[in-house]
Amino acid sequence: MNICVFCSAADLDARYTTPAREFAELIGKAGHTLVWGGSDTGLMKVMAEGVQEHGGRLVGVSVEFLAEKARRNADEMVITKDLAERKAQLLARADAVVVMVGGTGTLDEATEILELKKHGLHIKPVVLLNTAGFYDGLRRQFQRMEDEGFLPRPLEELVFFADDGVAAMAYLESV
Repeated sequence: MNICVFCSAADLDARYTTPAREFAELIGKAGHTLVWGGSDTGLMKVMAEGVQEHGGRLVGVSVEFLAEKARRNADEMVITKDLAERKAQLLARADAVVVMVGGTGTLDEATEILELKKHGLHIKPVVLLNTAGFYDGLRRQFQRMEDEGFLPRPLEELVFFADDGVAAMAYLESV
């Protein structure tokens, strides 16, 4: 399975890096491919290293203005002209999407993927990996959107919230 992971390129503390390493190990040991933003920094690097160390493949999709930060030993690296093309390439190469902790870029990616799914433009499973309760507030906001009629589909059809990598992987392998 090609698992697209959206996550931060920032250097983060162990409450985020340890669960990321554990999830990367699950991806690699299962023989899956990590499709990710291609960066060799921060949490993106943690994921790439963990997947490679445990036998998985790496498909990176970077963007021209970040190309100097791209991981050099990925199995495949695509450089796009802009962020919109990058997101389209990431989704096109993925069988499933997992959103991990991140900043505004990760949030942008997550909401675009969910908007496309809401409109039936893809049917790929989407998981929000809620490490250390990072997405609790977003979950409440999504629930409010559903409760107040802003979502034309039930929230559970759009996204699965997982508290850890084991739950995320179990969900992905069940759909």
